[in-house]
Amino acid sequence: MSLVLQNHLLQKIELNSPASKDVSLSILRLDRLHELGGGNKRFKLKYNLKEARAQGKTTLLSFGGAWSNHIHALAAAGLAEGFKTLGIIRGEAAHGLTPTLQDAQAWGMELHFVSRSDYRLRGDKAYLQVLKDSFDNCYIIPEGGANDLGAKGCADIVQLIDNFNIDYNLLACACGTGSTLAGIVSGISVDKEVLGISVLKGLQNVEAIVAEAVKSNGSSNKANWKIRHEYHHGGYARVSTELKSFILDFEQRYRIALDPVYTGKLLFGLFDMIEKGELNDRRIIAIHSGGLQGRRGYDWLTD
Repeated sequence: MSLVLQNHLLQKIELNSPASKDVSLSILRLDRLHELGGGNKRFKLKYNLKEARAQGKTTLLSFGGAWSNHIHALAAAGLAEGFKTLGIIRGEAAHGLTPTLQDAQAWGMELHFVSRSDYRLRGDKAYLQVLKDSFDNCYIIPEGGANDLGAKGCADIVQLIDNFNIDYNLLACACGTGSTLAGIVSGISVDKEVLGISVLKGLQNVEAIVAEAVKSNGSSNKANWKIRHEYHHGGYARVSTELKSFILDFEQRYRIALDPVYTGKLLFGLFDMIEKGELNDRRIIAIHSGGLQGRRGYDWLTD
């Protein structure tokens, strides 16, 4: 791996507080991977797109909200890889298109708006069959790319890091439904730790979800991993005053844009744990999972 690519994707963070003297922190800039938007979603889609092609499918269908990183990434990937894309969008078209959906539509995605009650059926087998019957030759990817193939793709994030030949002992990422974390746990060596910072409120069974996904991915890895649940700041896409102040200060200090949904909470949690002395002797790599397109939904953020 070239030094230029390493310097582009791996960014050292200078920690200056007394509590951080035995800690090092670098950020893996997955947000820099692709001109149309990188991030972990690219990894989640990697093997799903390969499977769709292997099955001879020409259309990719998935689900998301008005600011969905997954929908945004799927539209971009479909454009790049020659697939037609369909987005089942939670909400009403009458409310207008967010910049996220405007991008997706400009990249060729066909948008279908559904009610919240219909959207809750996105995991129902009968509903999925109706979609397959309604749209010709489509391959359905779960919301967020959260399936075994999505987790398998995220294991490749570890390989990317290992190609840098850098010394680290803790890999940290934001955690939603757990598929990114499961992939990382599947791919990492047993002498390293993995830490997930949950961005959801009340999803306390995510550990069981991750463990099952690791098992389904064919991994017997016994890597030391855990999830911290106290840094959700009110729940998914919620932003506390404390988190807002942290993001603005972090961006001014390090010139790295964060999204408030995932990476902002990840870095907030890591900095808090460092200051409390909970991460002493850790050489940390934090995964910047992208999602910067969603910053456009927060009027207090400016690029």
